[in-house]
Order: sequence, then C-alpha cells, then structure tokens
Amino acid sequence: MPKFAANLSTMFNEVPFLARFEAAAAQGFKAVEFLFPYEYPAELLAEKLRDNGLRQVLFNTAPGDAAAGEWGLAALPGRERDARADIDRALSYAIALGCPCVHVMAGVVPPGEDRRRYRDAFIGNLRYAADAFAQHGIKVLIEALSPQVKPDYLFSSQHQAAELAAAVDRPNLFIQFDVFHAQLVDGDISGLMNSLAGRYAHIQIASVPERHEPDDGELNYPWLFAQLDALGYQGWVGCEYRPRADTAAGLDWVRPYL
Repeated sequence: MPKFAANLSTMFNEVPFLARFEAAAAQGFKAVEFLFPYEYPAELLAEKLRDNGLRQVLFNTAPGDAAAGEWGLAALPGRERDARADIDRALSYAIALGCPCVHVMAGVVPPGEDRRRYRDAFIGNLRYAADAFAQHGIKVLIEALSPQVKPDYLFSSQHQAAELAAAVDRPNLFIQFDVFHAQLVDGDISGLMNSLAGRYAHIQIASVPERHEPDDGELNYPWLFAQLDALGYQGWVGCEYRPRADTAAGLDWVRPYL
C-alpha cells in the first residue's frame, strides 16, 4: 500500500504554515513535504515534526528570485557559487529534519539562450550535490516541470529527467516523478512507471487537468497505486494538489490508505 505525505505548501492552507503540521497529523498523515523550509529555523521545524509524530520526506533547494522569474539556480551558468550555497543550506536543513530526499531545482532558460550550457551547469552542480549528500545517506532528486506550469524550465519530460540522471551518474541521484506534470507532457503514466521503475525515489500526485484531489479527472489513481504496489515501490507519494475547498473535507480518497 502506498505511503502518502501531505504537502504543507498546497494543503491545509486554512491555517498558518506552522499549524499545518498538527492539522496533517490530525487527519492521519505520518509524513509531510513542502516546497521550502528556509523561512523558519530548522530547529523549529524539527520540533513541529517531533511534536506531531511526523516525518519530513521532501523539500526543495531555494528558488532564487522567484519574483524576477527564477525557479532554481543549479542550471544557471555563472551562478555556480550561489547554486552551491543553496545546496549546502539545503543539506544542513535535510540533516536537521532527518529528510531522506531533496529536490535540486534547475532553473529557467531564457528564450534564445544555449540550453546546452544550462544543462552542463546543472550536471556539474548535481554532481556536487550528490557527492555532498551521499556522505549523509540523502538522495538528490530532479523533477521535470511541464511548460504549462513553468514555461522555459530546463526540462519538462520524464525521458529528459532520465537522460539527465544518467549523465550525472551518481548512485544517490533519482527522479522525482510528478504524475501531474508527466501526464501533461508525456502521457502513458503506467508505461513510465514500469520503464523507469527503480529510477524514481519520490512520486507526487494531483488530478489532471485541474490539479485538485486525485479522485477525478483523466487518471485512475487507485489503479496506478495498485501498479506501484506490484512494482514494489517503497518511496513516498506526495499529495501536491490544491484542494477544491476545505482540505479535510476532500480527504475521503486517501482515508483508506491512511
């Protein structure tokens, strides 16, 4: 049976962020993920996890200047010092929170730029991250983002993610398989789950196309969950969706699994 983690950046927005840990635990979740921890001291977040009997299973490196259009620095040529400082900071949080996986955000490639330069910068920074994180038994993840959500991101397809992972060539680097993005770009979700089995270490879900609870839309999630069981997937499934209304009221789909 899949293990589900509440995404505290998208769920339980009825309450302030620090209250979402308790809200998730009250609904039966045993693990959480979120986008970024850096607004809060790691010690405070670790306390929230302990107090509510939760595990932290994923967060991202910092996005850079999101207001200026940045969405990660690790693929930006000439920004290696900044990117590696973000990686180092993420590692310190991962250690403090006991988090097994960190997503290293690539970044946006401006139109007209040579994408190969950005790819090469990303590979170099991923090797730096993987080598540093390996010393602490932590996995580095990369995630393909659909152009409908993040135009001009370095890569958008699960096949591109697999190619990048192979190029980095580090045993602790894995794909973060976001089913919502994958359906928009690649389709054939069951085929991807099979062909990439063993190469992804975290999954995220949402309905397609609305990105709400995964109980409606194009995908038959109960069937996909059964397929993950058949494949022997041992990682977490992050609920990165926008609730249609009150978060708790929309959790009937997950209660049998919790």
